Order: sequence, then C-alpha cells, then structure tokens
Amino acid sequence: MIYLHDVWVNWFEGESNNYNICHYHEWRKGDPIQLIDQMPLLYINSELYNYIANDLHELPNKLLEKIYRKSYKREQHRRQSIDFASVITDGYGILAFDTMGYEIPIRKSRLIPRQEQMVYQTIKRMKQQTFSIPIKSYKKYYHLLSMEPKYMIGLTRRERNLKQILMMGLDQLRAKGNSDALRYWLTEWDPKRYERHKSKTKHELWQKLYDGTKYGWSKKHAKFGENLVRSFPFLQKLWKIELQKSSEKPTLK
Repeated sequence: MIYLHDVWVNWFEGESNNYNICHYHEWRKGDPIQLIDQMPLLYINSELYNYIANDLHELPNKLLEKIYRKSYKREQHRRQSIDFASVITDGYGILAFDTMGYEIPIRKSRLIPRQEQMVYQTIKRMKQQTFSIPIKSYKKYYHLLSMEPKYMIGLTRRERNLKQILMMGLDQLRAKGNSDALRYWLTEWDPKRYERHKSKTKHELWQKLYDGTKYGWSKKHAKFGENLVRSFPFLQKLWKIELQKSSEKPTLK
C-alpha cells in the first residue's frame, strides 16, 4: 500500500455535498486544520469516489478492511492510529476522509496543492481499484437544504454559505408563512410584477420565490437574504457570523 505523509487536512464534518468541501484557496483562519502523520492512498473508480464525496452512506467493507488503522496522528507527542481514514482519488478529484470510528465518511477534506500534485504523480504507477457500493441502485437526492450542484458551482464559499442560510429562510416561510407574507416577500424580490402576484396561491407564491432565487448569487440575493433573515433571529445570527468570518489563510495548530 502507498502512503502519504504529513498530510494537511481541513475537516468539514457531516457534509453530503462535494461543493461544500472547500478547496485550499477557500480555507479560513478559524478552520480546524490538522496534520496527519500518515494516510493510505487509494486509487478508486469514479462511481465510488462520487458516492463518498457526495453522501454519508456506509463504505464498502473491503475498503474499510484495507485501511483499518493504517492512518496515524500525533496526540501529545504520541503516535496514535486512526480507525478508518484515507486519501482517495479517481484520477480527477482528490479527497481525504475520516469515519471517526464509524463506517461512514463523517469528516472530509481537500488537500493542499503540493500534496494534490503528489497524488496525481503517484497514481501514474498505481492500479485503479474497484469496490462494490453497499447500496443497490444508489442515487443522490437533492432538496431545498441540499441543493443541486448546478445552483452552487461557481459561487465562493461565503456566497454558498449565505445562499444556504437564505434557503433555510425560504424553508421557514414555506412552513410558517401565509399567503400575505409570501406575497410580501415575493414583491420584495420581484417588485415589477406585483400585480401578477395578487391572484397566486400560497404554493404558487413560494414556488415563484424559490425559482427566482435558486440560480446563482448576486447583490440582489444578498440584499434580499439580509432582509429576510431579520424575521428569524437564529438565521440572522448565522448570517452575521458568516459576514464576520475572515478569509485569511489558516495556520497549522
């Protein structure tokens, strides 16, 4: 087995969407950066890579057996094994994961650019391995709070995070808002078509609002989201926290 050493990881916990596992240029000063002494490198097929990167399902038993306690970290100057952790690639994407002792990839991270290049060079002399996906007829499902990549790709980390908070606000409107509230917010988003909103049902109003906001990110999105979250104190707090976060490069702890 081939190993990578001194691997920098920035763990994103509980992420089921590949686009939320940030690349190095989007790492922040407050991120939980960790230095792993050793991690095995697996060159796998794209189907399994996407299964791991884009969901939180059980990993193949044979893969788990192959990497069991092959990774090491340092705790108070002691070298300590990690039950199930590895760096994986399909030749295109690269990802590190740690199951935290379970059988699902709970924590995921990108690598720093230098180590990504090392992976691409290393797999030239490796044979791609195939593992059976545990779930038959696997298909990734998306929804309001887990949007399709086409609505997120191209956005910065801050824009993605703000958009997710905006979608949480829309979810609250769908659950708690009446037709008058939805008509008000739709008019805020699309004031030029106010007359067309008058006769729409609650469902139609919400769907129109969602269809208008789900594409891309702009100053209009930011202003609308800022106004919307004022109706929901918890979301307003999340919004402010995201705006305050620094974009400085992190330092190893």
